[in-house]
Amino acid sequence: MHTHQHDEVQAASEREVWPAVWKGWRRRCPKCGSGPLLSGYLKVRDHCPVCREDLHHHRADDGPAYLTILLVGHLMAPLLHITFTTFRPEPLTLFTIFSVGCVGLSLYLLPRLKGAIVGFQWARGMHGFASSG
Repeated sequence: MHTHQHDEVQAASEREVWPAVWKGWRRRCPKCGSGPLLSGYLKVRDHCPVCREDLHHHRADDGPAYLTILLVGHLMAPLLHITFTTFRPEPLTLFTIFSVGCVGLSLYLLPRLKGAIVGFQWARGMHGFASSG
């Protein structure tokens, strides 16, 4: 390994993980925290418009969707059970409330979890992030 590559890997390993994940959760650049991370609902920008950090290295893939399903399922299933056993609402009312809740929570969490995963990958120097800024 060349010394230049070693310095880049070392610089990436010194990045703090939780601040980068928090910046990603807020859908901001994991490096500067002020530039927008996403150019649409889920499209990650190729680079930060503020600090010019390359962001195209990310490999979030299906991770945000799996985490969203995990969180929404683990939150809504017990709530559904508690609501049904305690209040016994009409089935259509129960379905309407929980389907809107599941869709709404999923739409809220998906871009935030994607940002958090990109921030985590950036902080750990994964998938080419080690050689950037």
